[in-house]
Amino acid sequence: MSMNATETAVVPLPAKKTKSKKLRPARKQVKPGEVERKETPQTGKEYNIWYNKWAGGDREDSYSNKTKAQTRCNIKLDSGLTRANTTGMKYCCLFFARGNCPYGWECEYLHMLPDPSTALPDSSKDCFARDKFADYRDDMGGVGSFNRQNRTLYVGRIKETGTGLETEEVVRRHFKEFGEIERDDSETGWAVKVLQYRSVAFVTYKSELHAQFAKEAMACQSLDNDEILNVRWATEDPNPVSKVNERHRLEEMGQAAIREKMDPRVVDAMRTIRALEDGDVLDAEGNLIENGTLDADKEGEAEEEEEEDDRPTKRLKLDEQVSAPPPLEERSQPLGLLSADTMDSLKYFSEIRKRNGIPSYTASRAVPQKASVGLGLGDYGSDEDD
Repeated sequence: MSMNATETAVVPLPAKKTKSKKLRPARKQVKPGEVERKETPQTGKEYNIWYNKWAGGDREDSYSNKTKAQTRCNIKLDSGLTRANTTGMKYCCLFFARGNCPYGWECEYLHMLPDPSTALPDSSKDCFARDKFADYRDDMGGVGSFNRQNRTLYVGRIKETGTGLETEEVVRRHFKEFGEIERDDSETGWAVKVLQYRSVAFVTYKSELHAQFAKEAMACQSLDNDEILNVRWATEDPNPVSKVNERHRLEEMGQAAIREKMDPRVVDAMRTIRALEDGDVLDAEGNLIENGTLDADKEGEAEEEEEEDDRPTKRLKLDEQVSAPPPLEERSQPLGLLSADTMDSLKYFSEIRKRNGIPSYTASRAVPQKASVGLGLGDYGSDEDD
């Protein structure tokens, strides 16, 4: 069978293969001995191991003692598998965050960003297994405090070359590599604030673990203008609205963590018991039914009860000539087995039956004869509810 020149054969294209992202063994960021470890020059009389600087004699500007970091971590290139992935170690390598780990895949710590969904074995340690303290240092540096969950970093010594929004974009571009930044209702939509003409910025991450990693990764690094950043923990926001939002966020996180640890059968049982105590109605899945349909049913039941309560009154109003029972003071003393109240009621309903043409044979039978002199059951109050 011949094919014309204008006709073309349709050849099916092979299906595209989806590439599954697999972690490769972590590479060695530096060679052993490549990074020069310079000791801090002695500018004072005593070395403060808490602040990692000399003190007691130098009054010079602390900015002049800052030197630019020799290495920087590249998450895309440096992340990989290490021995920690097989041993179950949950902490990250501090030198990997600073970009100068010479061990690579032989390292005993993780060479990747910390996972916020994975809880650390000890909440009093940071993501690098360093012990936290009760209070922050005076300069807000160091590891941090275990009494407060801090997700905001203070970034100083920024060189501003444009407007505030342009500087915010530069800061966000450099810091987003080390974790997911929080969203807010600002003009840019990101929780990155720059104090214009003050060379200061604040970056808020969604997870405190990412803030811990970014603090070490961006310490003494540069943005776009070869500056030397001063990265510290941010102090608590004095805004009352921010405090309330942070408290609600922590409460929701705590409730979510508790729900994950609890047995769902226990939760359902507690929810059912509470619904029974409160008088609520639950559906088959255990969810509370809205009050719309229930309120309508309750209103209908209330109306029916009111109608039932009004029926005796309506019946008594049908015949205005029927006299009402005598007052309690005018009723005679009880005779025989039936009390005076019972006798008056029987006589009253007997008159109503006669008025409506109904034979009153029951009323005649119900009237007892005079009892003999003596005590009857009515004298002991047998007709009372008590």
